[in-house]
Amino acid sequence: MSKNYQQYRTPNASNWEGRATEHTDAYWYQVIQLMDAACFWEGNFSNKPSVGLLGYACDEGVRRNLGRVGAVDAPIKVRERLGKLAYHGSAQQPIDFGDVCCVAGDMEGCQQDLAEIVTLMLSRSISPIVIGGGHDIAYGHFLGINNFLKTKQPDATIGIINFDAHFDLRPVEQQPNSGTPFNQILSEFKQHVNYFAIGIQQSSNTKKLFEIAKNNGVGFVLNYDCNKNQTSAIKEQLSGFVSQHDYIYLTIDMDVFSSAFAPGVSAPSALGIDPFFFFEVLQFLLTTKKVISCDIAEFNPTYDIDNTTANLVARIVDFLFLNYR
Repeated sequence: MSKNYQQYRTPNASNWEGRATEHTDAYWYQVIQLMDAACFWEGNFSNKPSVGLLGYACDEGVRRNLGRVGAVDAPIKVRERLGKLAYHGSAQQPIDFGDVCCVAGDMEGCQQDLAEIVTLMLSRSISPIVIGGGHDIAYGHFLGINNFLKTKQPDATIGIINFDAHFDLRPVEQQPNSGTPFNQILSEFKQHVNYFAIGIQQSSNTKKLFEIAKNNGVGFVLNYDCNKNQTSAIKEQLSGFVSQHDYIYLTIDMDVFSSAFAPGVSAPSALGIDPFFFFEVLQFLLTTKKVISCDIAEFNPTYDIDNTTANLVARIVDFLFLNYR
């Protein structure tokens, strides 16, 4: 490659397989384009609008946070399930750019590689969907978005909307981890970024974390309010938040869902949200046309049951692709 990453894994066709069919565009595995990230430096990539999948094969942040590891294997598993889904077409081409990987516990290096590739994707009119990995994905992903906007629109404001049972606002003590990314972002970029969380659970966040959220002007919706009866009110809240920002960075932690729908996560909970509420709110956010980049974090294949969580992640990626920009 023209760029020396700490470790980069090129996309693999064996991760995209499905049933045989006489039609050439019936399933995702038939239409996905595989591309080495070297194309960004070799000058052989056109700026045709497309959606790019990029894996963040890292759960070092979860390990540092004393969570149960396994999310490192999520990017490959999601591709396997996504490839089998029926493809319903889009004006944009789906492209798999492979994975950035964590080597020898160097999470910070992996985040920097992620940031650089996200910046390049955005500069080539590619809408990123990044598949983690731990929620430390958010810090590297945000750096990539911010670095892109610094050259395009330096005064742009970014709203972060996080579907999550946790604030992930812990202060960095010895090392950053999967529980610190939004504290890092707000501390470093407070002048042009704000944060809103959906699905927060009181039992999973200490009083100190609620205090940190309050002191940083963080908006949030508790998990008990994430139901069909409250959808209109939540959309109204989000509409106000979105209108205050030029761009929205959307991040989805799979532990926001009830373990009935997503057992394979780093920190499962029986009292999470349901997919129907989620997809209605997600569609509303995508129709604003302000979402600049998305990621999905904390899917842990090690603890999945009958591919339940993997299939849900694949459906989210498919939905994002069909409704992105």
